[in-house]
Amino acid sequence: MAKKQPNMNAGAAILFLIFSLLFFILIFRFVTIQVTGEAHGQALAARAQKLHSDQKVIESKRGTIFDRKGEVIAEDTAAFTLVAILDKKMTTNPKKPRHVTDPEYTAGKLAQYIDMPESEIYSRLTKKGPFQVEFGKAGRDISQQTKQKIEKLKLPGITFIRDSKRFYPNGVFSSHLIGFVEKEEEEDYKNVTTVTEGTLGIEKSLNSSLTGKDGSVKFETDLWGFLLPDSKKDIIPAQNGDNVYLTLDKKIQIFLEDAISEVDKQYKPKKIFAVVADPKTGDILAMGQRPTFHPQTREGLEKTWHNEIIETSLEPGSTMKVFTLAAAVQEKKFNPNDTFQSGSYEVTPKAPPIKDHNNGRGWGPITYLEGIQRSSNVAVSKLVQEQIGVDKYREYLTRFGFEQPTGIDLPEEVTGKILYDWPVEKITTSFGQGTTLTPIQLVQAATAIANDGKMMRPRIIDQIVDSDTGDIIKKSEPEVAGEPISAETAKEVRDILETVVTAEHGTGHNYQIDGYQVAGKTGTAQIPGPDGKYMTGHKNFLFSFLGMAPKDDPKLVIYVAVQQPEIQEDTNGSVPVSMIFNKVMKSSLQYLNIQPAAQEKASADHVPDISGMTVEEAGGVLESKGFNPVIFGSGANIEKQVPKAGSLALEGEKVILKTNGDLAVPDMNGWSLRDVMKLAQSAGLKLNKSGSGYVVKQSLNPGAPVKAGDFLIVDLETPEQQFIKATQKPAAEDAADGTEETAGG
Repeated sequence: MAKKQPNMNAGAAILFLIFSLLFFILIFRFVTIQVTGEAHGQALAARAQKLHSDQKVIESKRGTIFDRKGEVIAEDTAAFTLVAILDKKMTTNPKKPRHVTDPEYTAGKLAQYIDMPESEIYSRLTKKGPFQVEFGKAGRDISQQTKQKIEKLKLPGITFIRDSKRFYPNGVFSSHLIGFVEKEEEEDYKNVTTVTEGTLGIEKSLNSSLTGKDGSVKFETDLWGFLLPDSKKDIIPAQNGDNVYLTLDKKIQIFLEDAISEVDKQYKPKKIFAVVADPKTGDILAMGQRPTFHPQTREGLEKTWHNEIIETSLEPGSTMKVFTLAAAVQEKKFNPNDTFQSGSYEVTPKAPPIKDHNNGRGWGPITYLEGIQRSSNVAVSKLVQEQIGVDKYREYLTRFGFEQPTGIDLPEEVTGKILYDWPVEKITTSFGQGTTLTPIQLVQAATAIANDGKMMRPRIIDQIVDSDTGDIIKKSEPEVAGEPISAETAKEVRDILETVVTAEHGTGHNYQIDGYQVAGKTGTAQIPGPDGKYMTGHKNFLFSFLGMAPKDDPKLVIYVAVQQPEIQEDTNGSVPVSMIFNKVMKSSLQYLNIQPAAQEKASADHVPDISGMTVEEAGGVLESKGFNPVIFGSGANIEKQVPKAGSLALEGEKVILKTNGDLAVPDMNGWSLRDVMKLAQSAGLKLNKSGSGYVVKQSLNPGAPVKAGDFLIVDLETPEQQFIKATQKPAAEDAADGTEETAGG
């Protein structure tokens, strides 16, 4: 026993030293924590606060986009994000599991409702480690209806997080102008967050204004996470995004979308784009194009990401002649009654001659007014080269804003390029070849013609409003971009452009609208091919029209362009363009309560008795009554009149006066069948007719002698048939021109 005592004392001493060392280590650690307030690099006070407090995000709402009248174009609506809980610890009652218990079965069911392969869903449901998983884009923006269908399956571990999604109630509705939003996941070493970003159009350019700022609420909890009574709450309110009011008019935009869709379906062109603007303010009331896309589903987006009206420059074709004419009128160099030799024009001895659109045949010596009506390239070329001067004309290109972007509040605006180096380029620019412009530049320049000389900058944003307070943050006012011409010049140009639509030789017959006077200019621009040369063929043109109405005080300017429509050889390219322009213009004017011009009703009267009178006396009496006397025969006295005396006839109606001399056939082109029958009755002719409408051909030549019993055969066509024929000819002439672009359009 004596030997064990020293060993026991040594062991006790060692234990004492060990416990003393541990004690001092604990004391040192305790003092260190007290002084620094940290343990393992973490602030203990903050960690304790985290254990006994909670924080919730107060989500902000993205601003709403409205049209000019407060109709919703884009807004945030309720949506849900699909979530799968994988952590087994969430299940406390095996009979009521709160985590995914059968990944294979669950994946098969979910694949029926979300756009994700069953294998990918299964892969996510079998991940090791995470508490829960989401399903990316396929699991976001779940509608209330889909959510309810999934909930009915009662899949363990499947739940939803309330979210919001961008909703576009009008579907395809100026989609490239409005744009869309996308949600992207941003991941750092700690968190994965979802960020909403505007893409294309207004959603992109005003993303910072439309995007809100999330708020939060902090509150104290007990150990189990329950809210403590009378605990202090720290609330930071969410700041919702600002609301944006556009100048678009929903009704007019729908008119435009419907008309474009109809032409797109019927003629399947490569492209269509159109703009409707208020020339008094520069407000863009509608803007559309094809191809386009559905902003909700993105269907069709792969065909083009570009807003063609803003981001694409093109050769304007003969619509450019509007501004060449305006320059000539302003410089007092346009005399409508002066004549020139149409057909071709040599700018320099070495350059190819400028040709009119009928392959340089022209129409002989014609007036400059007829040259504009026929869309003669030679007419505007001579105006620039010999009247205005190329240097002065170059100044007008600047005045009309063709050198720079318009400044419209839309992203990615480009500008065209004015080719003005070589002598021939200075002339071809006058009829829209070589030089390129954007459609929005053309519309801005056209407002000067429609708005008495004041050119208005295109405006798409009306105002930006604080969605929480209703205060106006930014208000856009109409802005004059320049005054390239005088009010008098603008009025004269509109008068001339009206004749392009109404005159016998005008290229714009297709654009006549009942009750409204339309002023405008057609265009049939050639399209450069892959080899740099202009394409050939009847349909390989950009057919367009730049028009305004009513002519005397235009309320709307509309530009429509249709590229390479699938048209037959006998169909003019202006037909699909006019289907859009006419429908949108007429519907919009009626919607804006612009009343049609009053049309006087023809009065009726009884035909006077002119028997026994001389030709001169009879003609005077009939004209004084408002009738149209037609002298039939070479004699001096009247033998017979049709209709007979006392008959009721309309003002302006033809009265056939058969004289006592030799009879010669009159020129009956344009006569109605009723008038032809009156002539046949007066002379005892045997009449045969083909077709209906108005005379386009007669078997007896004008001036040929005729006697009772002779046969007279007339071919008749309706105005519509005549119109189609009239428009087919310029189209064929356009296509036949391999040297230059547009003039028949």
